[in-house]
Amino acid sequence: MISKTSVDNFYQRATASLPEGITREIGHFNVFETEKLYNKTDGTRIMPYSRRDYYKISLIRGRNRAEYADKVIDIEESALLFATPKIPYHWLPQDADQQGFFCIFTADFLSKNILDDLPIFRPGELPVFQLSKEEANELELIFRKMYKELAGDYLYKYDLLRNLVLEVIHYGQKLQPMSSLGSVQNASERISSLFIELLERQFPIEASQRRLELRTPKDYADRLAVHVNHLNKVLKENTGQTTTDIISKRVIQEAKILLKQTDWNISEISFILGYDDLAHFSNFFKKHTSLTPVAFRS
Repeated sequence: MISKTSVDNFYQRATASLPEGITREIGHFNVFETEKLYNKTDGTRIMPYSRRDYYKISLIRGRNRAEYADKVIDIEESALLFATPKIPYHWLPQDADQQGFFCIFTADFLSKNILDDLPIFRPGELPVFQLSKEEANELELIFRKMYKELAGDYLYKYDLLRNLVLEVIHYGQKLQPMSSLGSVQNASERISSLFIELLERQFPIEASQRRLELRTPKDYADRLAVHVNHLNKVLKENTGQTTTDIISKRVIQEAKILLKQTDWNISEISFILGYDDLAHFSNFFKKHTSLTPVAFRS
C-alpha cells in the first residue's frame, strides 16, 4: 500500500536534510533510494504524489505491478519505469523486498520542449521496460552517481544532473523497439498521434485561472488543418472511438481529479473545463459517471 503525501511533506518525512538551494535552482530535481522509503513491516511506502508536479523515472528492483489505463504489467525482478504528469498510473508493490532508485523533476528542469519531443514520454506509449540483471546494474550506477552529485557542492552539479537524467532517458529509449521510435508512417496515424498530443498538452490543469483552449472536435480539426469529418473518420479507424468520445473521456478524467484533489468550487471547475453553464456541466458529468459532481466529490 502506498501512502500519498505532498512533495513538501515527503521531504520532511523522508530526508534528514536537503541540498541547500535545491528549490531555488531552475526547475526542481531530487533522487531517492527506494529501500529507505519502504516500510517492510506494514508494506507502506511514502511517495511524493502530485501527478501535476513532476516527471518521474524509477529503477525498480522487486516484484511489482504497473498499471497504465487498461494495461497491466507484472514486474518479476527489475524494470525501468517512466512517468509523466500527463498520464496517470499506479505502481503496486507485490512484496516487501523493494529496492532501487527513483528521481523526480519538473518540466523546467530539462525544458518542456525537450520532454515533449522525446518518444519515451509520448502519449500513448507504455513506458515500462523489463531489465536484465546487467541492464539493471548499469542503470543503478547512474542513479548512484545522481545521488552522490546531488549531495555534493560542485558549482555546476545541476548541469551534470541534467546530463545524467538524459542518459537514463536515452537508455530507456534504446530499450524500445525501433518502430516505436520512428516517425509515424502514414497520414492517418500521424493525424491520430497529433490529435492525442494536442489533447494531452492541455492537461493537467494546474491553475483555476486557466481554461481549456480546445474543447470541441472542430477546435482540434482547425488546429490540425483537416476537416472535422475527416478527423472523426481517422480516429474511428485508429481507435474505434469518435472524436467527441475521446475528448469527453479525457475531460471527465480531469474533472474527477479536480473534484477530488482541489478545493476549487464546482462552478470554477465547470468554467475551467469549458462549460459556461453549471447545469450543462453537471448533466455532462452525470451522463458519464452516473453521479453529480457534488455526489462524486462527497
